[in-house]
Amino acid sequence: MSAHLPLAIYGESIVIIAWVLSLLTLLSMLVMQLERLAALEVMSVNTYTQSQKEFIAAEQSLIECEQHLSNITVLENPTCHIQSAGKNLWLISSKLKPRLEVLLFLDEKTHITTRLNWRQKFE
Repeated sequence: MSAHLPLAIYGESIVIIAWVLSLLTLLSMLVMQLERLAALEVMSVNTYTQSQKEFIAAEQSLIECEQHLSNITVLENPTCHIQSAGKNLWLISSKLKPRLEVLLFLDEKTHITTRLNWRQKFE
């Protein structure tokens, strides 16, 4: 019986070492997944921020063209496409991405524009 005792202790210690190694492996996998998740979150926030900046820039270009619609020649380098839709209606679309488009009514007497419709154009 005393001869089997060291073998039993040896066998149990191997099982304990294997169990500890499996826990360490699981913990390292968890750390790797957390690092990936954090990297994806950073990329997501950066993408969202960049998209928001681009959207604001496209909207600003529309506003600039809208404000100078009655006198288009004031704009040296228009950042939008302007086309007549007839009966004092104008269709303005941004050149920047995302492509935004507005339908405007221009009162010829007061030169005041009114937005009738707004949409994002998808390619």
